[in-house]
Amino acid sequence: MNDLTSLARKLRREQTPAERTLWRQLSNRKVMDAKFRRQHPIGDYIVDFVCLERRLVIELDGGHHNDPQAVVADEERTRRLEMAGYRVLRFWNNEIEGNLAGVLESIAQALETE
Repeated sequence: MNDLTSLARKLRREQTPAERTLWRQLSNRKVMDAKFRRQHPIGDYIVDFVCLERRLVIELDGGHHNDPQAVVADEERTRRLEMAGYRVLRFWNNEIEGNLAGVLESIAQALETE
């Protein structure tokens, strides 16, 4: 088992509250019958959620993603995932907590327009 796979397993065990909340909504094909995986390695990255069939990545960002270096790193990560053929949706953790219905609607719309 490589280091990325080990880290992904650790991250699945130690989900943030926002990740747990969204996972309850995405698991078992609850949104548009799409099968999502959580904390899944893609290339050099571990993405928060991915629907491999529809090539959609969902990333959840906490406050540390406001840091200028993190913004640059997130943009590069998104660019590389898009170059690999994935669409990337990003949501702030507080969106999961305060507007879960809106987040789920955005995900459903992205799945419809694959």
